[in-house]
Amino acid sequence: MGFKKLLASLGAGGASVETELAQADVVPGGVVHGEVRVQGGSVEQRIQGLSVGLQARVEVERRDAQGNETEHHQNIEFHREQIGGEFVLLPEAVHSVPFALEIPWETPVTMFLGRHLTGMNVGVSTELQIARAVDKGDLDPVNVHPLPAQQALLDAFGQLGFAFKGADLEKGRLHHTRQRLPFYQEIEFRVPSQYRGLSEVELTFVADADAMDVVLEMDKKPGLFSTGSDTHRSFTMGMHAVEQTDWAAYLHGWLAEVGGKRNWF
Repeated sequence: MGFKKLLASLGAGGASVETELAQADVVPGGVVHGEVRVQGGSVEQRIQGLSVGLQARVEVERRDAQGNETEHHQNIEFHREQIGGEFVLLPEAVHSVPFALEIPWETPVTMFLGRHLTGMNVGVSTELQIARAVDKGDLDPVNVHPLPAQQALLDAFGQLGFAFKGADLEKGRLHHTRQRLPFYQEIEFRVPSQYRGLSEVELTFVADADAMDVVLEMDKKPGLFSTGSDTHRSFTMGMHAVEQTDWAAYLHGWLAEVGGKRNWF
């Protein structure tokens, strides 16, 4: 079933635009198919262009003049494709344009265990250029499911007893990764008792067509004579040989090695 959104009317007697997605479920590296229909109003209008893109709501951290951290959210467009050029829209006429919008490999996952991840707001936006102005529509949400490599790691965390806590999108860059987008996703897990020195683990994927950088941020519990500290570790996994590795055993050994060196466990 498609999703339909109606753009605001472009002035008195002006055109309106409806976007319909053929299927809202997709994976990173996939394609979203749909159709944009421009409905003419009571007057003739010259449309200068039509495009569709992807937008996400991202958390932005800043420091004020006193050095205190503040947070706010920002809508960031991270991909756009032109699907129509200039044309004249006659009164009451309908101009339909099909599209196939490519989904970047780094697009954040919005679905986990068949449920929408709270806080994830990613979707298709439609933009109509007319009379030296731009009219943006509401967001048509898309359900971004994990790639097999991502699902393997998420399943591995579940097998080890980690419980999903939340997810967010952070504006910024992760150094020494293949990141190209201006933000990254963090998936947060509650830690089981066997990893008693940790309070939380955050997982980030940075993928392309061939491989995926996996970044873990491990938040150490504060002790009686020490404060908590974050430790980042990363590794790279291939996208085409996921089933050849026992990822639960790999993660357990990896966490145990890092934690053992620091006497966390």
